[in-house]
Amino acid sequence: MEHVDAAAFWDTRYAEQPAASDPRPNVRLVEMVSELSPGDALDLGCGGGGDALWLAERGWRVTALDVSAVATARLTELARARGLGDRITAEQHDARASLPDPRVDLVNAHYFHTPYAMDRTAILRAAAELLRPGGLLLVVDHGSTAPWSWNQDPDTHYPAPAEVVAPMRLAPERWTVVRGDSPRRIATRPDGSTAEVVDHVLLVRRDA
Repeated sequence: MEHVDAAAFWDTRYAEQPAASDPRPNVRLVEMVSELSPGDALDLGCGGGGDALWLAERGWRVTALDVSAVATARLTELARARGLGDRITAEQHDARASLPDPRVDLVNAHYFHTPYAMDRTAILRAAAELLRPGGLLLVVDHGSTAPWSWNQDPDTHYPAPAEVVAPMRLAPERWTVVRGDSPRRIATRPDGSTAEVVDHVLLVRRDA
């Protein structure tokens, strides 16, 4: 899928699903960020908007990016309806081409996967460079295939946190890997079905 129109691909996927009225934040975001003082955040691949809304409700100012204009329009509408329009800026943006350049205290990249060609390492490295000193890069990836996943290829390789951070070539005198592990959890689908899944969790702090 090297030549797919990324915006059209994801617009179609989101348009096929009804807009969520109360999108939930990702479990690992809540787990890792609840105790942090709010600041500025960059949400890569904001999707349904659950993470951006949760952050904004706790005082964060969020720049939420997604390649899908359908996703960002829905998030903008939800933010306004909840009185969070001044805390969330939702932008349709193809991260393969560039990133906006705000200085931030948190980069949130939850399940930032796609079936088309994308230099994810370069994007994550560029996003990490937007962090202020003391800022955190949180990358949470799939570590297993859920029964409801669109990708049921049994040969799929899910890179471990060490495999994600190594090619980013972050200088150890400037960056600290705070966490890199693969915890399990019970995930629940909107229809109520559940399954045990694995998350690959990487948390990196910019020290200088």
